[in-house]
Amino acid sequence: MIRQLATYQVRPAAVDRVLGAIRELVAYVKANEPGTLRYEAWQEKGDPTRFTHVFVFRDADAEEAHSRSAAVKTFSGILYPECLAPVQFVDFELIATNQPAGRV
Repeated sequence: MIRQLATYQVRPAAVDRVLGAIRELVAYVKANEPGTLRYEAWQEKGDPTRFTHVFVFRDADAEEAHSRSAAVKTFSGILYPECLAPVQFVDFELIATNQPAGRV
């Protein structure tokens, strides 16, 4: 599995537009990407211009399918011009969990 976080901050005036784009993207992922085992988008409570996305992909093929989708291209086209700095992507390795085996 591939586990990744993406973090970014947007201009205050863009928050509502970005929220709409996030909801559309996540709906697409849920309906069309069985290899994307988890996709969560989080908004920081103390600063609503800051976001973190949590991804878990079954494998590299699933990650590539997600990255190449028209939905990601549309989302990126809305998001990137509104970011105050480039989106930061970081890969992680699971060390321990309280989740039952097989859960993401």
